[in-house]
Amino acid sequence: MRFLLDAEQREFARSLDGLLASCDTPAAIRSWAAGDHAPGRAVWARLAEAGLFALAVPERHEGFGPLPLELSVAFVETGRHAVPGPLVETVAAAALLDRLGDADAAGAHLPGIASGETVVSLCLTALGPYALDADAADTVLVVDGDTLRVGARPGPVQPSADPGRRLSRPADGTVLAEGPAVLSAAAHAADVAALATAAQSLGLGRTLLARTVEYVKQRTQFGVAIGSFQAVKHRLADTLVALEFAEPLVHGAALALAAGSPDAGREIAAAKVTAGEAAHRAARTALQLHGAVGYTDELDLSLWIHRARPLRDAWGTPAACRARVLAD
Repeated sequence: MRFLLDAEQREFARSLDGLLASCDTPAAIRSWAAGDHAPGRAVWARLAEAGLFALAVPERHEGFGPLPLELSVAFVETGRHAVPGPLVETVAAAALLDRLGDADAAGAHLPGIASGETVVSLCLTALGPYALDADAADTVLVVDGDTLRVGARPGPVQPSADPGRRLSRPADGTVLAEGPAVLSAAAHAADVAALATAAQSLGLGRTLLARTVEYVKQRTQFGVAIGSFQAVKHRLADTLVALEFAEPLVHGAALALAAGSPDAGREIAAAKVTAGEAAHRAARTALQLHGAVGYTDELDLSLWIHRARPLRDAWGTPAACRARVLAD
């Protein structure tokens, strides 16, 4: 079966690409890394106005979702522009609250998520003790076993390979829900987060490849552009093939999740590992072909290079994703 995005979905992607291209996301990332969240929140507000967060929220709570395929389309663009902030965690929290079956908890948080007014960080302790950008979030949700808590103010920010991704341990807070429903909702939220992260990785890899192709056309060695060298062409071609192979897996996983397929978790794991590895390959290629300049933090592309590995490992490491595919 051949799958293509329809005209409306392609136009949505183009509109988000144009919106984010005008936002100077490198400056927003650097401010975010320094603890100044205002530029990043401004980008967040524009994404909310475009409807990104409402895609994860059902209509009964002022959204128009959940729409996994449209979410994946949107998150490719956020990855393409390396938007800072807990975007993945916010839509995963929306999925968790919707699946939880607690009308009061959903009503208290989901309308704010849909409108973009509420930034949420989500920590599933089974996957790790840290919450992303909890210091910038309005709400921190923590799932520990079968208990869901609204976390208290987080502790100190931990060092991260990506300066635009700030990690901290959320403190114990108020219990919001307990029991098997929490476990089921958390598993669903983890799948949504893995899908969104896979889409971000795909977009990130696309930018890394595009910027590298542009660079090798300009950089010369021995009097010719290095892009004319056969070894460089092969390296770029391998990176392109990896990204092209990942794209249908991301779309297929989104369709499986939308349909409630029992294979959705396996397909999401396959998409996550494939897209994450493709983006990591693109980062290595970009670093190598940019030469010494690729190692400098002053180069804007370094912000994308630094993000590839954290995205590859977030919400399911390659080993964990492969194990899930094999187990299922």
